[in-house]
Amino acid sequence: MKASEFDRAFESGDDIVEYLDLEAARHPNQSIKRVNVDFPIWMVDSLDREAKRLGVTRQSVIKVWLAQKLEESRR
Repeated sequence: MKASEFDRAFESGDDIVEYLDLEAARHPNQSIKRVNVDFPIWMVDSLDREAKRLGVTRQSVIKVWLAQKLEESRR
């Protein structure tokens, strides 16, 4: 699909999800930097339990909790 066709479909309210590669989607201006953090085993076990309860990955739990804490500290 050409970009102009995609734009027309989007602007007319058509469903364009099938044309998107959601696996490769990234937030603009948010580059990623990998860091290593050592946690005690009890903490990893707790994170894993919470991740399983929520149906997400351990990394997702850590990212969300850190983002929430950082947002709180900004206020």
